[in-house]
Amino acid sequence: MPGQDTGERPGERPARGGGLRIPPPRSSIEDTGRPLPDPPPLPAAPAPTPPPVLEHKVLKSLLGAWALTACSAEEAAAVELHLGSCGACADEALRLRDAVGLLHPEESLDLDPGLRSRVLTNCLDRRPPRIPVPDWAAPYDAETARLDALLKDFGNGEWHAPVRLKWYEEDRPTSRRTTVAGVIAHLLTVDGLVATTLGLEDPLPEAARALLVDSSPTARTDAYWNASRFPPTRAMRLPWREQSHTIIRTVSFAGGGSAELAVPYGEFTLPLRDSMLDRAFECWLHADDIADAVDYPYKPPAPRHLNRMIDLAARMLPGALAERRRSGLATPAKELVAAGTPGRSLRLEVEGHGGGEWLIPLDSPGAVATAEHEVAHVALDCVEFCRLAAGHVPPEDAAAGQDGDREAIRDVLSAAASLSRM
Repeated sequence: MPGQDTGERPGERPARGGGLRIPPPRSSIEDTGRPLPDPPPLPAAPAPTPPPVLEHKVLKSLLGAWALTACSAEEAAAVELHLGSCGACADEALRLRDAVGLLHPEESLDLDPGLRSRVLTNCLDRRPPRIPVPDWAAPYDAETARLDALLKDFGNGEWHAPVRLKWYEEDRPTSRRTTVAGVIAHLLTVDGLVATTLGLEDPLPEAARALLVDSSPTARTDAYWNASRFPPTRAMRLPWREQSHTIIRTVSFAGGGSAELAVPYGEFTLPLRDSMLDRAFECWLHADDIADAVDYPYKPPAPRHLNRMIDLAARMLPGALAERRRSGLATPAKELVAAGTPGRSLRLEVEGHGGGEWLIPLDSPGAVATAEHEVAHVALDCVEFCRLAAGHVPPEDAAAGQDGDREAIRDVLSAAASLSRM
């Protein structure tokens, strides 16, 4: 506005968007009052170099390199000029380009989880292994390989992404905050229960073993975390993967007799064949936790492996239900029966690939569950059931179809959640 000080000095103009004032160049119309002289003419652009003249057989030999974009610029120009006049070479070039389109880099994270097993099965049908992996160890082998593929390309930032471990304890949801590297440290220490049972080295350092209060997974993980001077880093991947490879090799060479070795979990033990399923189950669920933390999709295990994990949980339900009764967390048994005789039963129907049906004895772990004594029926999706057994879904929120004795259904769903642990 007239009469106002704009803060500009003569010969200055405001910068675009306001703010800093930028002085004009010295040779401007403000200096002389006359227009600037015409700028000097730009140098003429060099004429394009014509493509080299090559023989037909040379151009044909370059088609593969051209399809892979591995030619020099001059060679590519000569090939493309030739393709406009040679139909045979143009057809060949099109076929080569289509073939190149089928060549992809490794994409193991997006593959069907059953593809690895199918490829191995096809290979082993042609040449059986001298030392085969036991069938009951195959799920652990597959799930550790899938998790390792997920971790392979993680950067430092992803290794320190926050992850919350969830489980149920005394009918209360419990959680611990850690990182992706902390989850791998947890898997390393708990897999160490299997390793030491097989006579392998315990992954816990001496300082961590001095802090152990018992052999439970929680105690071992806490001891490892507390004994470390620094938080876990990406360096956890190598010892965890080496240990899983060693476990697979050891059970393969040990033969069928090792399947019944007792693996201690603190307050209970599992035979090695079931412990390997347990470790495969936990590896999958924690891999899913990690994938959520870095916003990456992660598929469930192959159906036959998933079925075995669900079967293990179903077989553990009667014992878990009895333990909850002793602790006063479940309704008392209604019809006590002798071991080996039929008693009240619940039909657990798990839907989807890898699902099935299981009859669960309600009043005693030693009773025989039969369809004739069925008093309740509960149905839910296979992944939902696994998330329930992992403590990721509250029993009251499990998406289940229910029919029959409501108390029995509530007790069984709560017993499934009580199977979870850190």
